[in-house]
Amino acid sequence: MHEVSDATFADEVLASDVPVLVEFGAPWCRPCKAVAPVLTELVGATAGRVRLVELDIDENIGTPSRYGVLSIPTVILFVGGEPQETIVGAHGRGRYERALAPYLER
Repeated sequence: MHEVSDATFADEVLASDVPVLVEFGAPWCRPCKAVAPVLTELVGATAGRVRLVELDIDENIGTPSRYGVLSIPTVILFVGGEPQETIVGAHGRGRYERALAPYLER
């Protein structure tokens, strides 16, 4: 999974021409570690129509604050530079698929 920071967030997420799933987490977060392979597998199955990045909330405090991230893992789907859906907590693949589905049908 590709890592972004407060400094690279605008270029890599907000300016992306494809939907981006951003996983807000931390290295010590066990649920984050459980979600990462689920998201990686899901994005791999989309054949490049979705990007996946992670942002370490311990190292980058501005972006999580800007988007109201209060607990981890939090996954926010950005489309066209705007947050479209926020998923808090660890979930199975189906939850993330449902969030992405409307944007993959276009």
